[in-house]
Amino acid sequence: MRAVTTSRTPARTRADGLRFAFGTLTVLPVRIGRWDRRAARAGMLCAPLAGLVVGLAAAAAGAALLLAGAGAAPAAVAAAAAPAVLTRGLHLDGLADTADGLGSGKPAEDALAIMKQSDIGPFGVITLLLVLLGQAAALYELYEEGWAHGALGAVLAAVAARAALTCASRASVPAARPEGLGAVVAATVPAGAAGAVAVVAAGAAAGAGLLLGRSEALSAALAVLAGLGAAELLLRRCVRRLGGVTGDVFGAVAETAATAALVVLVLGR
Repeated sequence: MRAVTTSRTPARTRADGLRFAFGTLTVLPVRIGRWDRRAARAGMLCAPLAGLVVGLAAAAAGAALLLAGAGAAPAAVAAAAAPAVLTRGLHLDGLADTADGLGSGKPAEDALAIMKQSDIGPFGVITLLLVLLGQAAALYELYEEGWAHGALGAVLAAVAARAALTCASRASVPAARPEGLGAVVAATVPAGAAGAVAVVAAGAAAGAGLLLGRSEALSAALAVLAGLGAAELLLRRCVRRLGGVTGDVFGAVAETAATAALVVLVLGR
């Protein structure tokens, strides 16, 4: 009996992680079975899988409009909007709040208080507009080359965004507050595991890009790595400025990674 329990534990942990990832990072009706640090660690390791599902949905929305004759612009807007719909705008809200907090120029405690408010200030509005315009513009360039190129961009952006969440959850990054989702997932993922997720994400991107050609494979891998690099720069800024991460910071990190990945993918063409 003891041997059976031991062999099933990893499977249960993976299942808890998948439920945690999809239950917190998407609107899919997934019931979270456990809400503790162990489940959070497994969930953050599974975050790129949630990104893959979101990315495929975004790719499908864009491709459907393009193949229906709507043109590259509507396809790009649909692909950019789908992740927001599938996450209830959670990451975009975090991006806006983080921009307001960092842009306030106030001490960490006051900046965190600003981020916790329900309204969005001027820094948040401007940042949201620029990021969404940047994502839509990059996706437009990709869909102009065909539905497969646009689909690749939509999927890579979503996966890079969630892989950035995994990296932001590594053990060396503290929580800025003792409560909230940020505190639950902060410092749960071993640094080595976070690095492995980044490598796997870049490798998977290269494999997907290879379907469109060798140059696409290199561009796809570089796009994911660039997205993770941009997210890391923001993460370090937030840790220095705020003393750690919050749920809003995680959202900002994800959107930064997605946007940077798309821009680099376009530049690499």
